[in-house]
Amino acid sequence: MTHTMEPRVTTPAPATMRRSAPVVGAVIVLAIVAAAQAFGALTSPPDRDMGHLQKIMYVHVPAAWNAFLAFVVVLVGSVMYLWKREEKWDLLAASAAEVAAVLTALTIALGSIWGRPTWGVWWTWDPRLTSTAILLVIIVGYLALRSFVDEPERRARWSAVVGIMGALNVPIVYMSVRWWRTLHQPQSSPSTVDPAYAWGLRLNAIAFLLVMIWLVRTRYRAARLERMSELAVEREVLGGGVRNG
Repeated sequence: MTHTMEPRVTTPAPATMRRSAPVVGAVIVLAIVAAAQAFGALTSPPDRDMGHLQKIMYVHVPAAWNAFLAFVVVLVGSVMYLWKREEKWDLLAASAAEVAAVLTALTIALGSIWGRPTWGVWWTWDPRLTSTAILLVIIVGYLALRSFVDEPERRARWSAVVGIMGALNVPIVYMSVRWWRTLHQPQSSPSTVDPAYAWGLRLNAIAFLLVMIWLVRTRYRAARLERMSELAVEREVLGGGVRNG
């Protein structure tokens, strides 16, 4: 009598699935961004004055919008920490601050690339550009403060104050083109741009929103794990000290 070997069906271990989830999420988000960029680039005509350079709007504007949203998350996390004194809010604010710094820097860099052929200069102390640069300085200062202060409660409290200050600067950046004379054009939105660009702008804004959410979520999970590891080390050190004593 012969026995046939049944193929063994194995399922991935939960830990393996958890490790692969960020990679899968990154691939999905990047694919959505690529599709949105392709749609915008291929379906909209060259601008009458700026030609294809106008299509940098599909990155510049969504990056700016989502930088503002990341600052809103910083504001919420900072206020909630000062109110509740729960570390999870501090970690959320810090995670969003890192994303806000990246998106704000990207906004400035792309604005300079767009401004060079349009205005003839890479940089000018225009109210919109200056206020955005101040916003970047504040959020970089927030991150620097967190790296220099070791005591968790003091770090969270001080950085919450700086995070709130940065978030309060966002309305100034947004309204700067209305409050002062500026080279920068008024705020772009699907209702203010030519209809040929509206859907491309909408889709890319949604794609960048997904990027922002994914980055904040991923960084928050990493921060929680880092903090849990730090606490485990502290407990081990204290436990060893007690035993030695």
